Amino acid sequence: MANYNQLTEELISKLKEAAPGHILTGADIKEDYSHDEMPIYGTRAPEAVLMAHSTEEIAAVVKICNENLIPVTPRGSGSGLVGGCVPLLGGVLIDITKMNKILSYDLENFVVRVQAGVLLNDLAEDALKQGLLYAPDPGEKFACLAGNVATNAGGMRAVKYGTTRDYVAEMTVVLPSGEITNFGAKVSKTSSGYDLLDLMIGSEGTLGVITELTLKLIPAPKQVASLIAPFENLHDCISTVPKFKMAHINAQALEFMEREIVLASERFIGRSVFPQVVDGITANAYLLVTLDAGSEDELNNLIEQASEVLLESGAIDVLVADTPAKMKDAWAARSSFLEAILAETKLLDECDVVVPVNQIAPYLEFCAKAAEECGVEIKSFGHAGDGNLHIYQTSNDLEEDEFKHRVEKFFDIIYPEAIRVGGNVSGEHGVGSGKVSYLADSIGELNMNLMRGIKKVFDPNLIMNPGKVCYSVNE
Repeated sequence: MANYNQLTEELISKLKEAAPGHILTGADIKEDYSHDEMPIYGTRAPEAVLMAHSTEEIAAVVKICNENLIPVTPRGSGSGLVGGCVPLLGGVLIDITKMNKILSYDLENFVVRVQAGVLLNDLAEDALKQGLLYAPDPGEKFACLAGNVATNAGGMRAVKYGTTRDYVAEMTVVLPSGEITNFGAKVSKTSSGYDLLDLMIGSEGTLGVITELTLKLIPAPKQVASLIAPFENLHDCISTVPKFKMAHINAQALEFMEREIVLASERFIGRSVFPQVVDGITANAYLLVTLDAGSEDELNNLIEQASEVLLESGAIDVLVADTPAKMKDAWAARSSFLEAILAETKLLDECDVVVPVNQIAPYLEFCAKAAEECGVEIKSFGHAGDGNLHIYQTSNDLEEDEFKHRVEKFFDIIYPEAIRVGGNVSGEHGVGSGKVSYLADSIGELNMNLMRGIKKVFDPNLIMNPGKVCYSVNE
């Protein structure tokens, strides 16, 4: 890594001149800025915070930092899970949450222009008022859209509609030099040189600061319903997924969850939604399926077809949530998984590996054995339709150092197995600082060096979000 400088009183004065009234220092810097939602990956307070209000303000501050070798860390809502927005080396943290305006809709071209700090939930609700759907649906609804883009967030609807990457048309970016540029265009396709827009998506704030986005929208489906299908075992549950595709049922969402995480979630929300025992059979795994259609008749036909597939595949029952209230209850339980775990857990770590769909069940069985071997408790759920698994490691009894040691041993076993079966280290949460070594092991030195080369082209002084993705703080 570069030899960085610390902020002096003179540099702080320059920052305050560049962004009058928007620079925080000392006791004005809140503790939340020192970590994300997974503090186990480290905490560090920034030396100064820019409460950004405009692209130009960000550009002026970044230019000063670049000229003086001051680390810069972009941050949205701080809902990441891999240490991606933690200012590992101090410096200046750029908070984009004040840049939260939905600027304009272009209803003829099905796009919306937003500032980077708009929350996913706010855009989703506002788009529906226009009869439109912003299709990406990550679990954390109160994350900033720029953070979603920076990690290429996936979510529940990815199996049908794709990930965040598929909905970004163009963006405004402040480069590490302080220069302002635009990537992409409001068009459906391009063959116009290297795709710098796609390169920025998923770069986790290491190549620049995203300040404005033009996002694609689609017409909102007219009819939506969800199905809850309990299974006696996980293997039958997961094996159902390819059968949906073979039956030409294009589900909006196909989520799986194991019994323990469902029970924890229902304790957290204070009500029971998922059946625990049906006809004397204990449910140990569940599929939560969402279907959408253009008419009520079409939806009813889909529900009937999907129910047949589920029951023929071993589901012990199928519950239909076809009203807003029932759907809200079903998805409230699913959306509360992380909060439920946090509420009952002292120490927590996680991974979000992605594997081929036909490898989900055997891979989770492998992980269960590895957890037992390493003395780690795990809770699993995820996106059955695309193979993205969320495996949480928890403890209420271990000391932190011992917990970290056991989790590291667990990761050293399960990440290579994910790669062996054709998977990747992360499906949607990103690499941040927490998974750099596992990414390096999985893609090899040649590909890591290609990433580092790209990083140096954008950021020769390595000031932008140092210690993330392809560089660790020790390099």
